[in-house]
Amino acid sequence: MKVHLIAAACAALIPLVSAPAFAAEPITAKLQRPVAEKLKFIAGGAMFVCEADACVAAAPGSRTFAAATCKAIAAKVGPVVSFAGGKALEPARLADCNSRGEVARGEAPALMAAQ
Repeated sequence: MKVHLIAAACAALIPLVSAPAFAAEPITAKLQRPVAEKLKFIAGGAMFVCEADACVAAAPGSRTFAAATCKAIAAKVGPVVSFAGGKALEPARLADCNSRGEVARGEAPALMAAQ
């Protein structure tokens, strides 16, 4: 009986131990045009660092891989050609992300450079 109880307890703990490993996978937005200088901003509950043609959230949260996050990135730094973190954002959602980003961004977005 004790063996079954111990086995059940171990089985119950496995998802708790393995979940953080999945949550830690970075999310990357590849940009159509490189940024002029290194930028940092929060989108989808995570800190994104943009350098050259990529914005990366090294410690994403549960809300980070979402179309709304992609839209926020596109609004800040321009069109996104891919948005991935374990899986890629579907092409239709990526197109929606960019169309809304262009409208929100306007002609020349004001960006704050990272220090």
